[in-house]
Amino acid sequence: MIPLLRLRLRRDRVQLPLWILGTAALAAASVGGVAESFATEADRKVLLATVMANPVILMFRGLPSGAGEAQMALFLILPFLAMLAAFMSTLLAVRHTRTEEEQGRAELISATPAARVTPLTATTVHGVVANAVLGLLVAVVYIGSGYPAAGSWTSGLATASVGLCFLGVGLLSAQLMRTSRGANSLAVWILVASFVVSGLGNALGTPSDDLTRMESGRLAWLSPFGWAENTRPFADDAAWPALLGIAVGAALAAAAFAVQSVRDLGESVVPQRHGRAWAPASLSSPTGLVWRLTSGSVLGWAIGGFLTGLLATSLAAVVNEIGTRIDAVQRIFEAMSQQGGLESGMVVIFYMLAGVLAACAGVQSVCRARQEEVHGTAEPVLAGAVDRVRWLAGYLLIAFIAVVLTITAAIAGSALGALGSDMSLLQDAVVAGIGQGIAACVFLALTALVFVLTPRATIVAGWMLVLLALLIGLFGPLFSLPEWLTTLSPSAQTPVLDADGVDVKGAWWLAAAAVAGSVASLALMRRRELRPAA
Repeated sequence: MIPLLRLRLRRDRVQLPLWILGTAALAAASVGGVAESFATEADRKVLLATVMANPVILMFRGLPSGAGEAQMALFLILPFLAMLAAFMSTLLAVRHTRTEEEQGRAELISATPAARVTPLTATTVHGVVANAVLGLLVAVVYIGSGYPAAGSWTSGLATASVGLCFLGVGLLSAQLMRTSRGANSLAVWILVASFVVSGLGNALGTPSDDLTRMESGRLAWLSPFGWAENTRPFADDAAWPALLGIAVGAALAAAAFAVQSVRDLGESVVPQRHGRAWAPASLSSPTGLVWRLTSGSVLGWAIGGFLTGLLATSLAAVVNEIGTRIDAVQRIFEAMSQQGGLESGMVVIFYMLAGVLAACAGVQSVCRARQEEVHGTAEPVLAGAVDRVRWLAGYLLIAFIAVVLTITAAIAGSALGALGSDMSLLQDAVVAGIGQGIAACVFLALTALVFVLTPRATIVAGWMLVLLALLIGLFGPLFSLPEWLTTLSPSAQTPVLDADGVDVKGAWWLAAAAVAGSVASLALMRRRELRPAA
């Protein structure tokens, strides 16, 4: 097992440090951001009271546990530290299991005296070590910042527990699904669903009388993110909820070992779908082939967009209910309503998530071109009467359609949700949706440029661009980042609805960048050779 573990560490010598150090850097940034933006306890209490008035904010933040500086930092950042750990773990698990089988390397290992489960064991140890280092660094960052040691270690444990839980999710997904793309999609959907369930549980929780602490609802206890947040670092420092995540991760890993021991190499629990006996007419074009390859994932992102749009408008009723249930919250709610910002702000926040889903749909469609190139299936297509530019143009077109479908589904969901609340919110949804769709097109254009210029970095760079832009857009104001850096996030330049109408902000620049990037990638593709090696 040791040689396989060393091989995994060598292959991840760049990716893994980026994930771990990036997460630790985000934790460090939260310390300075809170100290500068919310320097006094009075400022922090006002923020927490505002959060209680608008529980939608809890969908994208943590669980309030007090008005202390350290408690505020973890309230704002812990879910995102946990999310980074989860993404790192699921991608690691699938990359070293199902991807190895898909590309034929696992068969070479099986031809040696190594035991059947040795590669899976090496991957599990690799993931455990990565999460242990990640949790350790998070704790060291907070201890070095002067925060109490007990809460710092609890923060590290909570972050690592979510990573370990989703390490088990990734390992089992790789056993269930026939392809690495399917395994990653299943793991990511479980991750997103868990995040949303935890956020809903927090939003439907019960605030304390002084509006500085929230007791999460029962729904949050169904999610690893909810368990991590209920450790309440720097307040209760309860380690046992984090142990639930570790226990679930261990159980899922054990299930993965059980499946691995009985299935054939290259096979899966969920069988590969049989193709049709006769190909439809749409497969006569390269664009039709791309749609056939990506339609399933596009549909999944569109469903996610629909649910996000539905929540954006339908949860207005939940805000009203919370506001009328508690007198203090009701007063804050009324003050915010007079400014006309509560419901509209809720829609904008949700549509930032819808924009991320649309960007993911576009980026994944473009990344599919790299996967086809690596697997050698692009070569037979290009051997026919299809040139490179037309081939890549098909992926760009489908990526654009994926963005449009995701945003359209979100707006349709908002229309349905507004039927039971306030139809005037639909206008906010349309403006926010169009803006986020334009921003998403920038990401697919940038990913296409990376694919043409540095093919090997396509998948990592595409997803990292989306993640970095999301983090800058969400945390730029909190961390007091320079304005020029914050404006680099496309989501910060999308149109908004104000008292004077629609403020287009940087929408025209975003559209120009998306068009220019797409055209440049097609022009450069004309001279690019195929590079099938991974």
